Amino acid sequence: MTLITRDNDPHEGPEPEPEPTRSRPAASRFSSLDNYFQITERGSTTGREIRGGLVTFFTMAYIVILNPLILGGFSAETAATDVEGGWLAAAQVGAVTGLTAGVMTIIFGIFANLPFGIAAGLGINSFLAVSVIGDVTWSEAMGLVVINGLLIVFLAVTGARTAIFNAVPRQLKAAITVGIGLFIAFIGFVDSGFVSRTAGGPPVQLGDNGSVTTLPTLIFLIGVITMGILMARGVKGGLLIGIVTTTIVAVVVEAFLDLGFTGPDNPGGWHLNAPVIPSSIVSIPDFSLIGQFSFGAFDRIGVLAATMLVFTLVFTNFFDAMGTMTGLSKSAGLANKQGNFPRLKSALIIEGVGAVAGGGTSSSSNTVFIDSAAGIGEGARTGLASVVTGFLFLAAMFFTPLTAVVPLEVAASALVVVGAMMVAQIREINFQNFSIALPSFLTIVTMPLTYSIANGIGVGFITWVLIRAGSGRAGKIHPLMWVVAAGFLVYFARGPVTAWLGG
Repeated sequence: MTLITRDNDPHEGPEPEPEPTRSRPAASRFSSLDNYFQITERGSTTGREIRGGLVTFFTMAYIVILNPLILGGFSAETAATDVEGGWLAAAQVGAVTGLTAGVMTIIFGIFANLPFGIAAGLGINSFLAVSVIGDVTWSEAMGLVVINGLLIVFLAVTGARTAIFNAVPRQLKAAITVGIGLFIAFIGFVDSGFVSRTAGGPPVQLGDNGSVTTLPTLIFLIGVITMGILMARGVKGGLLIGIVTTTIVAVVVEAFLDLGFTGPDNPGGWHLNAPVIPSSIVSIPDFSLIGQFSFGAFDRIGVLAATMLVFTLVFTNFFDAMGTMTGLSKSAGLANKQGNFPRLKSALIIEGVGAVAGGGTSSSSNTVFIDSAAGIGEGARTGLASVVTGFLFLAAMFFTPLTAVVPLEVAASALVVVGAMMVAQIREINFQNFSIALPSFLTIVTMPLTYSIANGIGVGFITWVLIRAGSGRAGKIHPLMWVVAAGFLVYFARGPVTAWLGG
């Protein structure tokens, strides 16, 4: 078990013994669910799985609001326009974002039986909006996403993806988990305004010019402390209670002070959505974007250029998901000593299908969300939690205004708390052996510093094979590690390679 819910302080007395006789009856009342999802077998309860699914949804719900802002807009002037001036309507993107996340998360929960939520990946949607649509149309960009997903499914079905996963050394998998913990904590710091960029000097700073000056950031800190106390005291549903409590505080603050959204003229506002109880909580989803993709990019920009874009998508999608699932499974206590977890192949296949579905619905590639760690921190251990999360995403399509009540700052609080839990995996890394210590360290620090799980994994792979080989341990390196490390060298040099190929 890797999640920490209480300090092992000898002055506080011994840890309380687990109470299996109290946890099992809840699951036994739902014997069919218990048997299918192995709830009792994994040391969980039906109630805990439901709470975990709720927490995962609340920490992921922002994607229904954020994805339309990245991919779409409310007019051609506010949207990301493609090479032909086309754009995606925010309302339509929001509808397919909720639909795809809901369906894929339910499928993942039922067939992979893991407490992981799936939704539109933030890395790839930003890549499409910033780097791809300047050369192709939105439908062509989504066609590239579909191809990316089909390739990932092929690699999973043939066993190649599983083989690569198994080839990663145990201690490097632990480093990936630690790096993800720091990464999601850093995301929480940035999303809340606790950390911000500077115009000059160091890359980031505390708050605004070195101090916390806004009430939303203060509420984020209140959330961190509240959730931290509840978790330290071993309160059941601590994260969920913390999210709800802090959201209520945010709603009261907004009702009295009307902070609004942050911007150049309002630096003290909320960062994404203001916690306001809406006058109308129902909205009718528009699914017009489903099926609006094409494979015309190869004709428009040429085979080589389009292939390099697909290569970038596959590498980012493949290793982001691999790292995320590694970290989540270890945090849930579901991974064995080698870092592998139950139904690995099914999980990898379904995650690839999520990429295909995301392209097919124009919601961008859907992948496993690291925010699922919040639900795991609440106690989720099975796919039942994912089913709960998925149905909430489907409901969110009709209740988008209500979904927006939980501010990003509150979700950020949960990410920081869960990040602290995941960093506990650092104890599995042998820092006395420098051929292990340096690649592990570089994996850990690269993720938050470059804002990318894939970058951290790539740096870790490359330095692992080079340093281990250079120190006389080449024979202990799995051949696939060499292959993937070479692939990452091409990935990191894709800009010059594309230019050299004439893309």
